[in-house]
Amino acid sequence: MINFPTFAAHSFRRILCGLLFTICALFLTASPTQAKAPTHSGDAPQVEAVGEAGTVGAHVEAHGEKAEGLSQSAPLLIDTPYFKFNSSMAITWIVALGLILSAQIATRRIQDVPAGAQNFWEWMVESLYTFLESIIGPALVKKTFWFFATIFIFILALNWFSLIPGVGTIGWGIPNEAGALNHISRPILRGPNADLNMTLAMSMVFFFFWTVWALQANGPGGFLMHLFAPKGQVSGFLMKTLMIVIFLCVGVLEVISILFRPVSLSLRLYGNIFAGENMIETMTHLGGIWFGWLLPIPFYMLELFIGFVQALVFMLLTAVFTLLIMPHEEGNQH
Repeated sequence: MINFPTFAAHSFRRILCGLLFTICALFLTASPTQAKAPTHSGDAPQVEAVGEAGTVGAHVEAHGEKAEGLSQSAPLLIDTPYFKFNSSMAITWIVALGLILSAQIATRRIQDVPAGAQNFWEWMVESLYTFLESIIGPALVKKTFWFFATIFIFILALNWFSLIPGVGTIGWGIPNEAGALNHISRPILRGPNADLNMTLAMSMVFFFFWTVWALQANGPGGFLMHLFAPKGQVSGFLMKTLMIVIFLCVGVLEVISILFRPVSLSLRLYGNIFAGENMIETMTHLGGIWFGWLLPIPFYMLELFIGFVQALVFMLLTAVFTLLIMPHEEGNQH
């Protein structure tokens, strides 16, 4: 039996380490590739303004003309040759700081009978642990739980925080000829998971740990055997030679599949969150001046659910990918 107060405190510390590691990866992968928000007129001054409550990103130009969707690149708030800081990083740090502080408060005085914040965090940790244990087994979950819990909690917090009114709608924009602001090109806050750099950073962090766990469990030789060695028993020189050729080809395909996993993980999360924020934006414009605040409400509820599902899917896929590379005797222990 696991002593969950002690286990929770230990897990919190490792979750915080994983959280900081992910943020560092975000800086390494995102900072050099971010582009400034595009401007539509070199002569039009940018003005600071607040968009309509409930919108995410840009606005429709006057008289029903072309709509400005959410920019694919998070605009830079600080751009120097030595340091770059964009609007999605701002939310990343806000959410990370909030998670770190809440976890520290919850584990400051561990009690045998939990209450308040400790009770909530222990319930979440225990639920995640039990759920993952039923999928990947007790041996593997003890080793990797801290990472999968970090991924789930962090992605879920980012997805839900990005739905707060004001995220993506407060910042600098370009006014039209009448002086009205129709488009916010440089929001102060931008949903991190609607930025491909953020999702790619988390995927690359997983790929790094996946490689470490695979080598620890199999060794370099066992890892290569897992990919390329023939499976099953065959007899005869011709059949053995044929099986070797077949599994060499299968191994090459498996390597390609493994290399594309970070890409597929990042695109799946990015695509769903980016599309959801643009959908809310569209519903806001369809509602017009009087009902622009009302029409997106059902879609906000949908996005809350999708935010949870996408965090769960990302965690489950990384857990299953890890299970598949483990030796069968370890991965099937229940």
